[in-house]
Amino acid sequence: MRGLLDPKMDFVFKNIFGSEKHPNILISFLNATLKPKDLITEVEIKNTDLNKGYIEDKFSRLDVKATTSNNEIINIEIQLKNEYNMIKRSLYYWSKLYSEQLNEGEDYSLLKRTICINILNFKYLKTRMFHSVYRMKEIHTNEELSDIQEIHFIEIPKLEDGSDEKDMLVAWIEFLKNPESEKVRSLEMSVDEIREAKDELIKMSNDDTQRELYEMRAKTLRDKISALNEAERKGIKKGREEGEKNKAIEIAKSLIDLGLDKESIAKSTGLDLCEVEKLMN
Repeated sequence: MRGLLDPKMDFVFKNIFGSEKHPNILISFLNATLKPKDLITEVEIKNTDLNKGYIEDKFSRLDVKATTSNNEIINIEIQLKNEYNMIKRSLYYWSKLYSEQLNEGEDYSLLKRTICINILNFKYLKTRMFHSVYRMKEIHTNEELSDIQEIHFIEIPKLEDGSDEKDMLVAWIEFLKNPESEKVRSLEMSVDEIREAKDELIKMSNDDTQRELYEMRAKTLRDKISALNEAERKGIKKGREEGEKNKAIEIAKSLIDLGLDKESIAKSTGLDLCEVEKLMN
């Protein structure tokens, strides 16, 4: 038997949690994450298409969008690598989801509670908790302005060994961490939705077409990370070079004040003659 595909890959996550064939999986995950007073009983899953163009586009977002029986709009995004933009990115997508609800002239009372859930395979926030929830509050009294905006961060590496697996969010994160672990095998026996998700993952993993699409998406994301890393390296190098250049200019200015000739200054600082002449003028 071939190894299971990684459920943390956005392509796999969307196939399992964003499938209209298995709404109970998403319902269970949302109830585990949001812990609402009135449990979510139904979801309408949006943007279920997974065409080849999306998979090969490194800037595409294979997230899960849904509306719930509690009249909420939900967006779930999973990220494998830190792109250093998750807070602004999440606020931006939240604002789009919120503002796109109304057409011109429609009443603001129609706006639904809008929630973004970010699942991160890296540590990102300063908090030690693996699950952090943010809303708009008054900074002095902590009074909540509204619960219409809610942004969740679930940082998988912060889930500690020995966490209570009776907490369904812990159970789902264990599934994402390692679906072949003994913990997940035990959970399969008692939680129908975990077993359903595992069965779907096994089915995907044994399907040659799905595995090919998975490899294609994995390559696309690797290329994206490589491009980001290269851009970061160039930025660091450029910053270092600019810092060295600025230092040389300051030294040159001091040597000009001391009355040294331009050839000696250029030789001492490594600046071009024309750059020294500009400074002298």
